[in-house]
Amino acid sequence: MTVDAKICGLSTPETIDAAVAGGARWIGFVTFPKSPRHIESLDRLRALGARVPAHVGRVGLFVDPDDALIDERLATGAIDLLQLHGSETPERVAALKARTGKPVMKVIKVAGPEDVERDIALYAGVADRLMFDVAGGALPGGNAKAFDWTILTGRSVPLPWMLAGGLTADNVAEAVRVTGAPTVDVSSGIEVSRGVKSIELIRAFLDRVKAL
Repeated sequence: MTVDAKICGLSTPETIDAAVAGGARWIGFVTFPKSPRHIESLDRLRALGARVPAHVGRVGLFVDPDDALIDERLATGAIDLLQLHGSETPERVAALKARTGKPVMKVIKVAGPEDVERDIALYAGVADRLMFDVAGGALPGGNAKAFDWTILTGRSVPLPWMLAGGLTADNVAEAVRVTGAPTVDVSSGIEVSRGVKSIELIRAFLDRVKAL
């Protein structure tokens, strides 16, 4: 099984280049002011997005965004897929898809098996993809914590999905073995300090994923 990787929270040309060169299938840009990975400048987002080749998907991470925020970010041409990391309802997911014409990935916050079962039932009919991430934490994502991966062992997920939460080059092989994840998402696990990505850690993570 080929495993894809999403490198999230990138904000510099150098880290984007490293992710692309290393074989990342997805690049993530954060739009959430409380995050150290937030990209404030629309011009910067536009330039970073233009740097990503067409075969790599560009993901915009949002937390309960309003329409105006989505519109201004999409106008940069830097986002191919919306990642909704807040408390967006199925109705909101469907409305954003219809309004923007963009595919949507809904993040499911996992504390226990019931979260997975409930939210798959809620969102499988409206989202294009799902992401399973750890519940809780100071930020929506990027908290360097994992949930109990065995919750996903042997589970049938009706949409393409990603595994996130506390992944590093050291544990990603085990995470994939336990969960069967087709795509893995990393942010804090490739940082030397909060919000500061390491080219070396990006390469190491992607090398480990390619070896799976």
